[in-house]
Amino acid sequence: MFPIRMDDFDYYLPESLIAQEPVEPRDAARLMVLDRATGSISHHHVRDLPDLLRPGDLLVFNESRVLRARLFARKPTGGKVEILLLRPRGEHIWEALTRGRRIQTGLKLEILRRPEGEPTGATAQVIGIGDQGVRILSFDRPVLDLAEGVGQIPLPPYIHRPLQDPERYQTVFARTPGSVAAPTAGLHFTPGLLLRLRERGIAFAFVTLHVGMDTFRPVKEEWAEEHRMHQEYCRLTADVAEQVNRAKLEGRRVIAVGTTSVRVLETAALAAVGGCPEAEACPWRVLAPYEGWTDLYIYPGFRFRVVDGLMTNF
Repeated sequence: MFPIRMDDFDYYLPESLIAQEPVEPRDAARLMVLDRATGSISHHHVRDLPDLLRPGDLLVFNESRVLRARLFARKPTGGKVEILLLRPRGEHIWEALTRGRRIQTGLKLEILRRPEGEPTGATAQVIGIGDQGVRILSFDRPVLDLAEGVGQIPLPPYIHRPLQDPERYQTVFARTPGSVAAPTAGLHFTPGLLLRLRERGIAFAFVTLHVGMDTFRPVKEEWAEEHRMHQEYCRLTADVAEQVNRAKLEGRRVIAVGTTSVRVLETAALAAVGGCPEAEACPWRVLAPYEGWTDLYIYPGFRFRVVDGLMTNF
């Protein structure tokens, strides 16, 4: 495989074309369909999916729910600090990114209700500094309870308007809290669209990947091969493994909704062959149940073992 420069992926996108509010209804979003076999491109809407997919296709969704992971705090000096929760090390201890000056080990922070708001009574102390600027914070109470009460949902840096309805930044099938950003491809599905897909004979499977700091971290490396992914928690249950293995054995397509779903499926497939990219899997056991961390990084040249199609957000 020849080296790949990251700037080969650069393109011009006018800010005026970046939607600041989600379309209503969700499935009214535009959908471009690329057939890799023929190179043909056609234009549709997400609501057209039942006519674009085949009976027997297996759609795989990420059911991770976005945390209210953005907290505001104040230092003893009065300086402002913004906290972005990343992942837990325990009920009271979390890894986080912080925005503020001189956030050093030992610093005690007072958690606020809003950037300029009154104190909540909760505190957090910096007990360590990890890689890539990550701080390890120890809170005086369970973090998930605190975040649910006073936290805000983080938005991507290209969204400049405040979020009016937090549920609009959750998928309709979100279940397991843990992401710091939405798995956005799934945001376009409505209960009505899911019902129409089922009536069409399209099956569903649900996996979990909690979106982490990489969604906010720019790629700075010159060459694609040099980039390293931050680890994210993911889970694929035995029931889902059975669904996927049966679909592959029967020649049915596995369509991943979002790149997070792709990474869970392909991580589980690599786990089934002991993590060896060159190994061949049994036809009746393409992937195995998996729970743990993944830093799977997919770029041109990657060999897909499971995924036959991808629906991804632009």
